[in-house]
This record gives sequence, C-alpha cells and structure tokens, in this order.
Amino acid sequence: MEPQTLLPWKPCIHLTLLLVQLIVPEAGASCRILRCNSEFVAATLDLSNSDGGAVGGALGRAVGGAVSGAGGAPAAQSREVVNAGYCGALRSYAMCTKRMARACRGDLAYHSAVQGIEDLLVQHHCPRSGPTSRPHPLPQGTLSRDTCLYEKSFWTREGRAPEYLHCGIFGDPHVRTFSNDFHTCTVQGAWPVLDNEYLYIQATSSPTRKGTPATALTKITVIFKNLGHCVDQQLYQAELDNVPSAFADGSVTSGERRGHPSLMVRTRSPGQHVEIQAVHIGTLLVVRQSGRSLGLSVRSPRSIVEAFHPEQDLQLCVWGCPPSQRLHPPLPHSSSAAWALAHCTRMLPAQDIYYQACVFDLTSSGDLNSSLAAVTALQDARDMISDTQTVHLLPVAATAKQQQTGLDLLLLLLLSMLGMLDGFQ
Repeated sequence: MEPQTLLPWKPCIHLTLLLVQLIVPEAGASCRILRCNSEFVAATLDLSNSDGGAVGGALGRAVGGAVSGAGGAPAAQSREVVNAGYCGALRSYAMCTKRMARACRGDLAYHSAVQGIEDLLVQHHCPRSGPTSRPHPLPQGTLSRDTCLYEKSFWTREGRAPEYLHCGIFGDPHVRTFSNDFHTCTVQGAWPVLDNEYLYIQATSSPTRKGTPATALTKITVIFKNLGHCVDQQLYQAELDNVPSAFADGSVTSGERRGHPSLMVRTRSPGQHVEIQAVHIGTLLVVRQSGRSLGLSVRSPRSIVEAFHPEQDLQLCVWGCPPSQRLHPPLPHSSSAAWALAHCTRMLPAQDIYYQACVFDLTSSGDLNSSLAAVTALQDARDMISDTQTVHLLPVAATAKQQQTGLDLLLLLLLSMLGMLDGFQ
C-alpha cells in the first residue's frame, strides 16, 4: 500500500500559516511574506475544495482508493495529478519568496518559509522546474473595452464601488504605504514608487545638507502606460521649483475616447500643487511642493495597485523602503528640539505619524517651512481615505519581548509542522 501523503499535511500547513498571520503581524508589515503564505494556502485549498472540479475529484478518489484497496491504478494516477498540482503550488510559493528576498533580508519568518519550501519539495519529489499555479492572476480584464471609465465599469461588473488604497511620500522622505505601513527612509537617487501594468512612478531624492543623512524629494516622474483602447503613453514630470500644470508634451488632457479624456491635469496653485486624474484606471495623483521638497499622494483601486509581475519587486508605495534604507529615529526630547515639538504641535492636530515626520524634518533640516510637507500630506490623506478612523496612523511601538515571543512560537509551529510531515511519509 502506498503511503497516504496527500491529506495529512494540508490541515497542518494551513493552520500554521494562518497562525503565523495572527502571531507575527510585524513580519507581514515589513516584508509581505504573508502574501506568499496566503497565495500558497489558496492554491492548495483548490486541490481539495473544488466542488466537482477535476483536481478535487481526483483527491477524493485517491483517498477512497487507498482506503478500500480497490481501483489501485486509477487511484495512483489521481494521486499523481494532485501531487503535480501541489508541486506547482510549491514552485509558485518559492517564486514568491524569491521576489520578496530583498525586502525580507534578515526576517525570521521569511527564512523559515524558504527552508520549509525546500523540505517540502524534497519530500514530495517535486522537480525544481515545471508548471506553477497562479491563484491571483493579474487583473487584465479590469478595464472594459466598451468604456474607459474605471469606476463605472467596476460598478457594472461588481455591483459595488472599488476598494481604494492610499499612499503618500513626503518630506525627508517619509512613506505611508498602501497597507498603512510607515517608513522614514535614507534613499538617495531614483527609486520606483509604483510599477504595475498601467502606471510607473519614480521619485528622486537628493541630500538636503552636507554632513547629514537628510534627503528630500526633488523630482517626480509619472508614466501612464499605453492602453490602446483608452490612452496612449503619456509622461508627467515635476522638479523642485518646477511643478508644471501640463504633461511633458504641453497638453492638459489625453486619451480622448467616446467624448471624454482618460487623463486630465488641473492645478489649484500654479507651480505648487497639481492633480492628475486617470479615470481609465480610477486613479488620482497629487503632486505638491512644500518648502524645499516635493510630495506625492496617490489614490488607486486595489486591482490596479496589485497588477504587477514578480520582477517588479521594488515599489515604495507597495512594500515601503528596503530594510537597509529605513531610519528608526526616536522623537527628540532635548531642550534644543523644544521649538520643533512646539511648532509641530501647533501645526498638526494629533501626535501621529505626520507629527513624528514633522518633528524629524524640522530637527534634521532646521527649516520651519519643512513642516509644511507633513501638513499637506495629512490633508491629502484626509481627502483620499474614506475611513476617517485610519487617517491618523500612530507610530508602531512593539516591545522586543513581544516580538521575540511571537517569533519563538512561530519557530515552534513550523518545527511541529515539519515533524508531522515526517511522520506521514
């Protein structure tokens, strides 16, 4: 009788990955390994939970044949089908962790997942190369060819409004990601802010003063990618002291289809504040100059934000700054910084991440005007986030003891999972 290797590992893996999400949320916030975990769970659940599906039926027949001893050849073939699907899910899991490698360097949950994948590939005799599963395909059908109005098309198809996400980059620079993580970064030079099927945004940071790590956004480049039935490729570019009220070709609208433009540029304060509406992808961009830095705010549907390929693995608005580029400065409490604390208290209503950014920018630059970056970023967040309860993010303050307890429990769960797998071989 062949060993039953198809069912026992599934509850163990699924339970462990779900517990990981509850126990160590800091791992998901820092490097998105939980996204890989969730996709693997979804892919393997499909192997047994497809109602009437070929793979689900194969699993049922395989288990029945092994228990009854009848139909040995069909059962073996069915097991091969299901194991091939499981191997494909493992290869996808491995690819997902590979593209997270940069952001997850030094993350214990990530390295545990990588080792677990290697062990499972060996245990199930999975080839390193072969077909992969894609539980969440890129939303190529998001945009209707009958209309280039994203929100109207989404309502027609889904019967509800799309879920919008917000990202903001401002000041020294500070990044509020689409998943509401907050980072202060040391990045210099050009970095991708967004890079998906529809949109590419790049931000350039430059040092503000010699001898300090302080930087500021000095250039923002936006490329709306060609989407033939809605818009041709279009470029917008802003630099410090040059925030134009038009695209690079001088136009203020683009992509005229069925009597309405897909792209529109408008300004409320020439040279200081520009809004770009991309109605074909339901996206709003706000570019500002505040003091001696630029700022960018984005509001975009989740389906647009998540439409990227594995190689597009560096996006500040999606994953935040790489760990090696993050600063964790404590708020100053010395008398020399009292003026910054007092000024930011007057300018901002709550001691949230925007207050924290304000104080950091003031103390690092010595320029009172630098506080405007946090003030205007907060205003954009209020305008772009429908849930007012989530506008004011509070700085994360998890203790080292809590983090270590969660990681110890994670290791125990993973070791238990692998032990159970060995017992079923």
